[in-house]
Amino acid sequence: MDLEFPLPEAARRYLAAHILDDPAHLALQARRHPGLPVPALVRQIQARQKARLKLPEWADNPELRFPPALSVEQASSSRTAAFKAELLSGSRLADLTGGFGADAAAFAQRFAQVDYVERNAELTAVVAYNFAHLGIANVTVHNAEAVDFLRGTSAHYDWLYLDPARRDTAARKVAGLADCEPNVPRLLPLLLHRAERILLKTSPMLDIEQACQELGHVRRLWVVAVDNEVKEVLYELGAEPAIDPERYAVNLRRHGPNQEFRLNRAREARAIPRYAEAQKYLYEPNAAVLKAGAFRSVGTAFELLKLHQHSHLYTSEVLRTDFPGRIFRVLAVEKADPAALKAHLGPEARAHVTTRNFPDSVADFRRRTGIREGGDVYLFATTDLRNRLVVLVCEKAVVEPLAIS
Repeated sequence: MDLEFPLPEAARRYLAAHILDDPAHLALQARRHPGLPVPALVRQIQARQKARLKLPEWADNPELRFPPALSVEQASSSRTAAFKAELLSGSRLADLTGGFGADAAAFAQRFAQVDYVERNAELTAVVAYNFAHLGIANVTVHNAEAVDFLRGTSAHYDWLYLDPARRDTAARKVAGLADCEPNVPRLLPLLLHRAERILLKTSPMLDIEQACQELGHVRRLWVVAVDNEVKEVLYELGAEPAIDPERYAVNLRRHGPNQEFRLNRAREARAIPRYAEAQKYLYEPNAAVLKAGAFRSVGTAFELLKLHQHSHLYTSEVLRTDFPGRIFRVLAVEKADPAALKAHLGPEARAHVTTRNFPDSVADFRRRTGIREGGDVYLFATTDLRNRLVVLVCEKAVVEPLAIS
C-alpha cells in the first residue's frame, strides 16, 4: 500500500509516535496496524532519521515527503547548502543535479529564479511537493537529464550548479570526474555556453590536483568541513581560469566561530617552515586545511614552529587563538612508554589519542599501552625534529574571548 500525501491523521499519529524507533523492529510489527501502510511509513521514518542531523528542520516537518534513505544520505546538509548559497549571487541559477533539493532550496534564498533539474521522476515529484509546502515559489522543477535540459533551453544563467553522481552503474566508487555522471569535463563547453560561472561539488575522496587538471577552468575552490570532517570540495569554473586558483579551507563549526584559511600553490611552495621541539602550545590543523594542501604555509602564516617535516603539528610559546584547528597546552613530553604515560592519567587510564608520523595506528597504540578512550588528557604520538618517537601529553588550551574596548 502506497502513502497518500498529505498524510491521513492515523498515519500522522503513527509517524509521530514512532519517529525515533528502530525501523527494522517497526517492520516486524506491521501486522499490529492492519489499517495502515506500515512498510511505506517505516521507509518515511528511516529517511527522516537519516535527515535528522543534516536537515533537522525538514526531518521535523510533518508536511514533507521523504524519498528513499539513500537520496537523503546523498543530500547536502542545511549547513553546507547555506554556505554554498552565500558564495553565489545573481538573478538566475540552474541546479542540474537536483537530488533531494536541499541545495536548490538554499539557492532560492539568493536568486530570483532557480531551475531544479533531476532525472529521477520519483525524486522530482517529492521535491515539487515539498517546495510547495515550504512556500518556495521561485523554483521551477524539471524532470530531465542535465544534458537534455541544457540543450533544450535558450536561457542564460548567472550560475550553474552540479553535484555529479560519484558511483558507476555497479555502485562502485569512481576515481575521477570523467567517471562521474554527468561527465563535467566533457560537458564544459556546453555548460560555459549557458552560464557565466559554474559551481561544481565533488567528493573529498577525489584528488584536488587531478580535478584541477581534468577541469582546466578552475578559478578558485573551497574545501568544506563540518565540525572537522571534510564533507565536500567546491570548484568555481569560468571561461578564463586562474593560473593558480585560490584555495579556501573552511571548517563550519557547531560551537564557536567558523574557521577559514586561504592559500594557493605558490604561497605553499614559498613557505619555509622553522622547526623546534614542543613548546608551551601545540596546534593541530583542521581537516579542511590539510585536505587543501596547507602543510607548510599554515605554520608560517601564524608564525608557528613545526615539530617535524612529516608530522604537520605545530608549536609555540605564545598562544595564537586564531589558528584554524585545535589548540592544546603541552603538559609533558614522554617516550612511548605505558608506565610513563599512565602516570599522567587517572586510575582508569583514559585519554584521547592521535598518531601523526608514528609507526602505530591509534588502535595499535591503545593495545600496546592499555590506554582507553576518554578523559581530559590528549596524547599526540609523533616524531620530533631529531627523529625520536615521542608522545606529547596535552590538555585543551583555554582560549579567552577577545576583549571589547
